[in-house]
Order: sequence, then C-alpha cells, then structure tokens
Amino acid sequence: MATIDGRPAQYGISLKQLRELMEHRGREGVNKIAEFGGIHELCKKLYTSPNEGLSGSKADEEHRRETFGSNVIPPKPPKTFLTLVWEALQDVTLIILEVAALVSLGLSFYKPADEDAPVLQEEEEHHGWIEGLAILISVIVVVIVTAFNDYSKERQFRGLQNRIEGEHKFSVIRGGEVCQISVGDILVGDIAQVKYGDLLPADGCLIQSNDLKVDESSLTGESDHVKKGADVDPMVLSGTHVMEGSGKMVVTAVGVNSQAGIIFTLLGAAVDEQEAEIKKMKKEAKRANKQKSLTGENDGRAQTKGTQALTQRQPVPSEGTKSESEGNHVPQSSSSSAAVETGHKKEKSVLQAKLTKLAIQIGYAGSTIAVLTVIILIIQFCIKTFVIDEKPWKNTYANNLVKHLIIGVTVLVVAVPEGLPLAVTLSLAYSVKKMMKDNNLVRHLDACETMGNATAICSDKTGTLTTNRMTVVQSYICEKLCKVLPTLSDIPQHVGNLITMGISVNSAYTSNIMSGHNPGDLPIQVGNKTECALLGFVQGLGVKYQSIRDEITEDKFTRVYTFNSVRKSMGTVIPRPNGGYRLYTKGASEIIMKKCAFIYGHEGTLEKFTRDMQERLIREVIEPMACDGLRTISVAYRDFVPGKAAINEVHIDGEPNWDDEENIMTNLTCLCVVGIEDPVRPEVPDAIRKCQRAGITVRMVTGDNINTARSIASKCGILRPNDDFLILEGKEFNRRIRDSNGDIQQHLIDKVWPKLRVLARSSPTDKYTLVKGIIDSTVSENREVVAVTGDGTNDGPALKKADVGFAMGIAGTDVAKEASDIILTDDNFSSIVKAVMWGRNVYDSIAKFLQFQLTVNVVAVIVAFIGACAVQDSPLKAVQMLWVNLIMDTLASLALATEFPTPDLLLRKPYGRTKPLISRTMMKNILGQALYQLVIIFGLLFVGDLILDIESGRGQELNAGPTQHFTIIFNTFVMMTLFNEINARKIHGQRNVIEGLLTNPIFYTIWIFTMISQVLIIQYGKMAFSTKALSLDQWLWCIFFGIGTLVWGQLITSVPTRKLPKILSWGRGHPEEYTDAMNLGEERFDSIDSDKKPRAGQILWIRGLTRLQTQLRVIRAFRSTLEDLNERRSMHSLHSLRSPRTGMPVPVGHPLYNLNLLSPNYIKHHQQQQPKQPTQPQQNVSSAMLLSDISYIDEDPQQHQRTLHNGLNSQHPSISTNIPANASSQSFLEIAHTMQQQIRCNNTEAKHSNGQNETRI
Repeated sequence: MATIDGRPAQYGISLKQLRELMEHRGREGVNKIAEFGGIHELCKKLYTSPNEGLSGSKADEEHRRETFGSNVIPPKPPKTFLTLVWEALQDVTLIILEVAALVSLGLSFYKPADEDAPVLQEEEEHHGWIEGLAILISVIVVVIVTAFNDYSKERQFRGLQNRIEGEHKFSVIRGGEVCQISVGDILVGDIAQVKYGDLLPADGCLIQSNDLKVDESSLTGESDHVKKGADVDPMVLSGTHVMEGSGKMVVTAVGVNSQAGIIFTLLGAAVDEQEAEIKKMKKEAKRANKQKSLTGENDGRAQTKGTQALTQRQPVPSEGTKSESEGNHVPQSSSSSAAVETGHKKEKSVLQAKLTKLAIQIGYAGSTIAVLTVIILIIQFCIKTFVIDEKPWKNTYANNLVKHLIIGVTVLVVAVPEGLPLAVTLSLAYSVKKMMKDNNLVRHLDACETMGNATAICSDKTGTLTTNRMTVVQSYICEKLCKVLPTLSDIPQHVGNLITMGISVNSAYTSNIMSGHNPGDLPIQVGNKTECALLGFVQGLGVKYQSIRDEITEDKFTRVYTFNSVRKSMGTVIPRPNGGYRLYTKGASEIIMKKCAFIYGHEGTLEKFTRDMQERLIREVIEPMACDGLRTISVAYRDFVPGKAAINEVHIDGEPNWDDEENIMTNLTCLCVVGIEDPVRPEVPDAIRKCQRAGITVRMVTGDNINTARSIASKCGILRPNDDFLILEGKEFNRRIRDSNGDIQQHLIDKVWPKLRVLARSSPTDKYTLVKGIIDSTVSENREVVAVTGDGTNDGPALKKADVGFAMGIAGTDVAKEASDIILTDDNFSSIVKAVMWGRNVYDSIAKFLQFQLTVNVVAVIVAFIGACAVQDSPLKAVQMLWVNLIMDTLASLALATEFPTPDLLLRKPYGRTKPLISRTMMKNILGQALYQLVIIFGLLFVGDLILDIESGRGQELNAGPTQHFTIIFNTFVMMTLFNEINARKIHGQRNVIEGLLTNPIFYTIWIFTMISQVLIIQYGKMAFSTKALSLDQWLWCIFFGIGTLVWGQLITSVPTRKLPKILSWGRGHPEEYTDAMNLGEERFDSIDSDKKPRAGQILWIRGLTRLQTQLRVIRAFRSTLEDLNERRSMHSLHSLRSPRTGMPVPVGHPLYNLNLLSPNYIKHHQQQQPKQPTQPQQNVSSAMLLSDISYIDEDPQQHQRTLHNGLNSQHPSISTNIPANASSQSFLEIAHTMQQQIRCNNTEAKHSNGQNETRI
C-alpha cells in the first residue's frame, strides 16, 4: 500500500464527502460529524492531530495540495499588451484622425489622368504622402504610450494586490508549534486557531470553542451573529468574520472547494456566458444603428471624450486593475452614459469630482472651436476657389478638404486634456510606491490624495501614539504598593499561586513571550500586548506560565467570557481538582473593583472589601498609577464548591448557569492591581507638532481611563498647558450630544467637537458618532476632512465612515484592515504625517500640471482658430500639434507628477473640501503666460517675416513646401512651452522657480530629451514635420522668446493676487455640487434611446462582477445598529433594506462583488411585497443557488450619509423573482437575464434611491 510520510496515501474521507459535509448547518452539522464518528475521528481520517496539527513535512503538504487543492482562487488573467493597445485605439478622436490620415494618404497617391497638373507641382507631389504617414505614426506613438501606461499600471495594481494578500497571515498548529502562515498555504487537515477579529480563510469544523460568535452575513444574508460550538453549530465558513470568542478548528475545505470558492466558481462561469451575450447584444445594436441616421453622433463626441478622458485611464483602486481599461471599452452608443455611470458608482473623491467636471467643460469648448475651425476653413476655401477665382471643381480639391478636417481634429486633440487622468494616475501611482517605503500601504488610491486635505485626525492611543510594548512597572498586592517588580518570596504563597495561575490560564493561549532572535535582544511579544505584559510579570516572579498552560489545556476550560468592548474584562472557568469550578477574571481595574466583595490584605489574610476600602484604593493606588500614564488592570477570582463553602466561595449543587453572567461575575475576590506602562513613541511628540503646524487637529480616542489618557495626551503634545480644551469620558460625551429623547443631534455635537481633544473610556459607537459628527458639521468654513486610526474589529464602522481610515498593520485585526484605506505597516503615528505630506504633494502635482497644460491648451487652440480665420491655414500643422500634445500631455505629466514632497508642504493650512481647484494665483499665471505667448506668436505671424527678413509663409498654396516663417512660429511656441514648464513647478506664487530642480532627475531628463528632439525635428524634420532648417540667429531668437516666459513669470508674480476678482478661481464650492451634476447627467443619458442599446446598468453589472476586487464591505451588524439611530424609515423600506453590506474575502484577487444567498422565507417575503409582473416568466431555481444581492461595494458610506442629511428618503425598488415552492435547479444565466430585465423596469427609481439602497438582483 502506497504511503506518504509514513502514513497511508488514501485518506479516510474523500473531497466530495468533505464538500457535502460543509453544506450542513446547526444540528444537522453536529449529526453529520457524528456519522463520521465525531470530530476526533474526522481528524484521524485526515491524518492530523487536534493538539499537534500536521507534521509539516514537504511530502505531506504536497500530497494534500494534490488531493484537496490549495487555498487560492485563480485570478482572471491580466489583459495583454495588445488588448490594451486595441482599447487605446477605441478613442473617438484618434479614430477620426486615423481615418482622415488614411484618406489624405490615399488622395496623395491619387492622380486624375484627365487633369493637367502644373509642371511646378511635380516636385511637391513626391512629398504629399509624408504628412498623412506622419499623422499615422504620431497616432501609433500616442496609442503605444497610452497602452504602456495602462499595462504598467495594471502590473502595479497586481503587485499591490499581492502585497495586501501576502500581508494576510493565519495561526495554525504544525508539529505541535503555533505558527503564522500565509493564507494561501493553509491545507485541508490543518488545525487553525480562530480568534476575535479574524476573517476566516477556509472552511472547517470546530474542535473546541470559547464563546464563539461569527458574522455570516457575507454568505447567508443574516446580520445576526451566529453562536458556534462543537455541540451547537460546528461548521465555520470561509469569508465570515469572528465577532467574539476564540476556538480551534480542523480545516476541511480550501480554495475553490470552500463555500466562498464554490460561489466564485459559479460566478466566473456565469460572467463568461454573460459577457458573450453582451457582445451579441452589441452587434445587434450596431446593426440596428446602421439602419438609422447617424446625426446624433457628433454632439456626443465632446461629452464622450471629456468623460472618457477621466474614466479611460483613471484608476479606482477598489475596483482594482479592471476599472481603467473597462471604462474605455464600452459600446460607443452608450459610452457616455456608461462613463458617467461608472464614475459615479464609486463616490468620487474631492479631486476626482472637480477634475471630471473640468475635463468635460474643456471637452465641450475644444469641440466647439474644432468644428468652427473646420467650417471656417472650408467656407473660405470654397469662396476663394469657386466664387472669387471661379475655378471648376477638380477631384484633387478633395485633398484640400481632408487637410482642413485634419487641422480641425488636431485642434480637438490638443484641446482635450487626455493627459489629465494620466497625470493623476502617475502622480498617485508614484506616490503609492514611495509611500510603501514610508510604511504606508495604500489600499485605495484616492486615500492618498484625500489625506493631503485632512483637517482632523482621530487617533487611537495604544500602539499608535505609544510603543505597544507593554510592561508591568507597578503592582499592589496584599496592601503592598511596589514601584519595582516584586519577587515570589515577597508574596504570600497561596496568593502568589492564585495570581500566577489566574494570569497564565485567563489569557488567550495565542499570547506568548518568545526570546529575542539574538541573545541581547528584548523578548518578542506575540498576540495581545496587555496579556503579554501580564505574562511577563509572571515570568518576572520566576514562574513558567507555559508549564501551567501545558497542565490546563484549552479543552479543559468549562467556559470562557472573552474580552469585548462592552465587558472590558475577560473570564475563564476551569474545574477545580477536588470538584467544583474556579472563575479567574481580569480587566479594567475600576470595572473589576465594583464586582469584588473580598480582598487579600496584609500577610495574605482574607478581608471584606467595603465601599470605603474600594474608594480608598481607587484614590490612593489606581488614580496615581493612571496619572503616571499607566494602564491599570485588576486580577480576581471566585470559587464554586459542591461541599461546605468558605466566606468567599459559593456552594453549588449542580453546574451553575454560566449564561447568567451577571450573577457569576459578582462577589469576586481581588488578588492584585498592576500598572502597565506603554511608553509614548519617541517620535510622536514631534509628529504631532508638525500636524498642528500644518493646521491639522489631532484628537485622541481611547478606551483607557481618563487619567491615563490625559497623561499620555500631555506627553504627546495633544494637550498643552493653559489650553482651553475638553477632555471627556464616553458617558459625558453621550450626555452632551443627545437630546431629551436620547437622540444624537448635530447642533449639540457642533458645540462639543471643536474643543474636544481627548475622549476616554469610549466605545466604538462613540468613535463612530464623533467621526460622523465632525464630517457632517458645517461649523467650519471649509468643511472638515477626517482621518481615523483603528485596530479592533469594532473600529470598522468608524474607519469606513472616515474620509481616510488607517488600520494598524501589526496590531490590527483583519476586519479593521479590510475597512481601512491605508495600512500603517509599523503602527506608527509619525507615518501618518508622511501620508499627509505625500497627499498634499499629489494635489500640488496635479495643480502644477493643470497650470501648465491649460496655458498650452488656450494658446494652441486660439492660434489654430485665429490662424484659420486670418491666414486660411493653421500656423501650427497637424503633426506639429500632435508633437506639442505629446510634450504637454504625456511628457509633462511625467515630469510634473513626480516631484518629491518637501517639508514646506506642512507649513500651510489644509485645503479642506471647498478649496477651488484652480486658485486665483494659478489662473493669474495661466492667463498671464497665455497672453505673452499669443502676443509673440501673432506678432511673428503677421510681422515676423519683416522683422527677421524672411519669406512670408502666409497665403501659401496647399502643396507648397514648409517655410522658415511658420517653422519659427512652431519652434518659438515649443520653446515658450518648455520654459513655461519650469514656471509651472511653483503654484503658490514663489519667485524662485529653479529651486529643487536638480532634486528631480525625471523632470530634467524629460526636459533635456524634449529640447534635443525639438532641435532634430526643426533641422531634419523637413516634410514630415512641415519644418525647414533654421540658422543659428533664428534659433537664438526662438530661445530668447522662450526665456522671456521666465522673466514675464516674475512680472506676473508681482501682480498682487488679492486684487483679482474671486471669479477667476475655478472649482470653488462643495464637491456634492459636482457629483449631483453628474447624477443629472446619468438620468439624462438613461432616459434616451433605452431600447436601442444594451443598458449601461447591465454592462456595469457584468463589469462589477468581473472586476478585480480588493475592497471589502465592513461588518453590516455594527453599521445597522449605528445607522438606525439616524434613519427614519418606514417599515416597508426597512424590510427591503435588510440586506447586509458585508463583503467576502478574495484570496489572491478574484472578481466578486457582494454576494448573499437568500433563504426561501426571504424570497416569499419579497413576493408578498411586490405584485407579480405578468410579463415575467416563472423562474424555477434552487434557493441555495440564487444570487440575491450583488451590491456595489465601492459605494461610499459618505454618499449614504449625505443623502440622508439632505432628507432624501426614497423607497428601495425591490425586484421580485417569482419562484414556486417546488422549485428545481435552473440555469444561472436565465435567472441573471430575467433579473436584468427587471432592473430595466426599476432603473429610474433606483437612480433616486439613497446610497444605502442596492439594486436587488
């Protein structure tokens, strides 16, 4: 018989049996495991040991992978470079250019035989094809650059995705040792330790558990926490969150065989079929469109280009790698609506909202001028040729008309700032890469830019402001207060034994102290740091805590009351050797003290613990410890005995009712009070000073008591002497912000938050309320932008609500990390300051690029337009404008988006939400420089030939060769643009524009490269670039005009900005205005022509499923309790909104949105709510397979809150799928198709529904 690693190769249970086993729940699951002979028998069948785990040998691991699969779900293959090239070619303006260039190319070779061509033109005819080819080559360059940017960006996102996945580790037992392994390495048969805050990476059966409660809403749709236990409901499933307790499970299904994996696979198949169907629909729509007139196409072009410009290459991190290219690849008939709609699914960041509006407006203006240019050129040509000269029509004139069209299209290309999304992407991607080195792992790109506008930071204390390396420095035992660590001989023996056993047993067994890597190193604390401090105290007394744990293993525990934010304590019940039970408890000292009735006094004598003694102890021991910045923890115990009970024991006849926690946790005997020091991080006070100087208010929100909080806040510099600031406890905070009915009122919060600096003894709900209150407040002129740090599962709602959520990479739970935008890989507050600096740098980089590009836009468009009117030709030829477009778009965005942040960025106040995108200073620079450049160019155009004594280029024949006159104009324009790029490096009116130039090698490399290319184009470009070589003095004139922009820039800086009218700043006001405008756009596009094209909603639905998703929904359970305080909804809405908003985990990045399976009761409930629709066919479907709720997880809760704030409270449009009771299995695709039809009916209502509503599918 074949053996692996000394055991049989054949397992006692098959993959199929394990898959079937995991489909059972509750009592069914218990019975099913019993059929296999119980959990220990199941472990034997999988050749694993409940206490030792897997052996960990390579052969065994490999065999398990082959048999049961590995714990990864294969991601969708990334797009190839050629696909991205093809998608870049879909750009409307580029297509028009390609067609025009091909026509021009064709006409240049077309020689009508019947017409006598003048002999003079023979020479020129040879070069007629060059311009057409040059335009084609330029287009190819633009396309390849675009595709390369998309490709490198896609690779970066994959890298970021893998980095985030790689950060996810899980505790398993292998070879008797607890070790942290990557989630992808978990195997069937592994013994995994499950604890509070975990996001479960695989399916398993519980071996043992303590007070374990799991949030399964991501799979079942039920938001209630499910109690789990080996004898209640032993099945724990991947993708669910542990909300309370701990336990140990044997892994039974991984990867595609786990419950989450099965759903992924199901979705993947459905998506592929669905995509094929959409393609078919597209073809049909195109056929239908061909038969109709194409008049409406031109009007939509500007809008399409404008919105596509932003959606085309704009990364939305939560949507992962798919979003940018998908935004482009939409059937043309619906691209505008889809582009608007895609952009809106993710609530736009402040900057994105402003940029989208700007891109659309520039697109409109550019298209108008482009169309006018073409019309004027053609009319002038016709009048001159056919009316004045009275020439007959020749076929060669078609070439002239095509040239005019090319000039018009080129004006459009130059006018539309497609470099804008590129600049944003490059700037963000570059910053994200650099921020990783500064210990900021950015999960959502927008967060990087939002952080630059932050005006308030609500920070945790433990681990963020302090080192999170806790040690016991003071103790109070048997009426002795020790400021140094006591020895075991100083403590009465029986008390010493109780303390050491109480701490060793009543701490999570995942908390351990390991010896350092090198002999001189400090010990490494693993697990909960407070528990590690107590275990260190036990070791300091000379007792080995591990030997006590080996004697009392976890499976001997009778009951565990795990720590949570409500209890603020932990209790463990163990059997006593001679019958009965002993409860050990530890927790916040003032909470434990209230439950104590006895205390060990002098020499270990038992005394009654009266109210007076309690008050004296708090006054003389606990408060002084807290004022020293120590966290105080009390340890106590209670005995339950069957026989005669002593004064501090309880007599019992049977087993007590452990669920009656209130009676169990009373009349305790206090053993000791310890003071745990968590020193302030040395770099924090300086970081907080920098924040305060930068106009950012730092607030501390902690669960610790008020004295400890005050002490630490003073040491950090959050509180300064003689400052008039508030320090509140959670209770007092709640009292001040609630009205007589107990409801939270915004006007009451507005009285508290401006002065609040420390919130102590706060619950997660308090944190959420504070954050929401500050964000919604309109007290401050610029509206607050709030960043929040958090590490616990309960911090999820606050992290989600904040504009930027920071999770702790080391101490943070999986749930907190999933809810956050940025993970601090070193848990250090000073890393947040670096995030602020990078964020401000991003905003400034984009503003620099805007200032530069808008100047070029204005000049190029006006020159082309007026040139066309005055000279019947554009002074800047099509190829030349494409070159200028390349300089100002791709190269300038690279150069200006990669500037390094400087400490000066922290010396100005944050912009806040309402700061205009283009300030008056920037507008002054843009208009000033444009004026200078236009004067020079028109001067050269009309009198340049006289001044420089050269042949005039005005009024040349169409086929005439390039002239030095127009070459000088082109060269001067490029020189002025290049020197203006140096001016654009400063946007706050600084005089020294050269400062820091050499610190940015990318900038000066690109600048020099552009300059060399320009020299080559002018001297050797000839027909291809319509240039003629210039002499040295002509070059000097061009450079002289170029350098003039630097001098002119100094003059503009001297003009006082304050004197300028405010109307000159653009983008003022609240971002809501922009997003609302986009909403209106959505509705307008949706209502038109809905039957002719596939619904944008359907395309989005498919795209939503297939997107690579990194962002997950945070726990619905917390959200619902918090939001219910604010919501005033009818019962009917409540029913239709019960759907959870929890997301699912995505191992190694996989397309999945939020997906819940509905119970048949839920379906019936919906059927009763909505009358049957006669047009819908009956659907037969197994309820277990029904995809009930695919919600867009990148909806932002801010949108929801804002909508509520505005009083929008519309009802969610339920969609009924009529399913008979005797339902059988049905094709997934048919169901999806029917659902789409229903969405079509309800689409208009859905548009108005508030942010929480999800279109139910």
